[in-house]
Amino acid sequence: MITSSSLISIITFVYGLAALLYITSWVFKKELPGKLATATTIIAAGGNLIGIILRWVESYQQGIGHAPLSNLYESLVFFALCIAVLYLFLELRYKLRVIGVVAIPLAFLAMAYTSLTVDSTIEPLIPALQSNWLIAHVITCFIGYAGFAVAFGISILYFIKSGRNASSGGLTNKIPHEAMLDELTHQMVMFGFLFLSVGIITGAVWANQAWGRYWGWDPKETWSLVTWLIYASLLHARLMRGWTGKRIAVLSFVGFVAVIFTYFGVNLLPGLHSYQ
Repeated sequence: MITSSSLISIITFVYGLAALLYITSWVFKKELPGKLATATTIIAAGGNLIGIILRWVESYQQGIGHAPLSNLYESLVFFALCIAVLYLFLELRYKLRVIGVVAIPLAFLAMAYTSLTVDSTIEPLIPALQSNWLIAHVITCFIGYAGFAVAFGISILYFIKSGRNASSGGLTNKIPHEAMLDELTHQMVMFGFLFLSVGIITGAVWANQAWGRYWGWDPKETWSLVTWLIYASLLHARLMRGWTGKRIAVLSFVGFVAVIFTYFGVNLLPGLHSYQ
């Protein structure tokens, strides 16, 4: 019988195939690879979800049942799923397959890093994690991270489209106008900011339940706040000061760097939130 870890390893290759098909469709300006890329992404996301559910079942079979959201392996798998689902929504809503060129590779990289370097062993929850707030906190944070990841990808397209050597033809021809990319970046940042805000709030409530305080300036808490402030600054600059274009794209880049450090970098620092 197939295990969750083996299924997730297989799905990693499916994400890789989807990313390759999106890039092929963009480079060679062919419709068929694009349609295959969409279908492959749907299959990958479905398999990703099944892998998460299967891992949840396996944890109960081992007598340590808990939602598969408690360590680096499980969170990366869920992160990839959130990116894929959010991208598929955008493709359905705006008919812009070119975003898959930058979004789906991010899902693939998350899954590849998971499959190649992270221990997939199912471990029992430590007492502090044995709370119903675990699911609410992790899900909202990673949906927010997915929004920021897609915004980061769209910002890459913005710089490609507005680059000095960009022309009316070539690879940039399939990329939407800068104004639309700017608006999509704004929408994805607002989406991510909303969920990150809820994630920070649920995390504070959970911290009070587990450790008797709402905020303790743990490295993860501190960098979550830094990330929140960067994206809050982006939204403020756009809504109150009228910033658009490259300045917003740069802030989107900076914000996603902060997300990555909040996710991975703090694991190198002593704290209560370090993923293992």
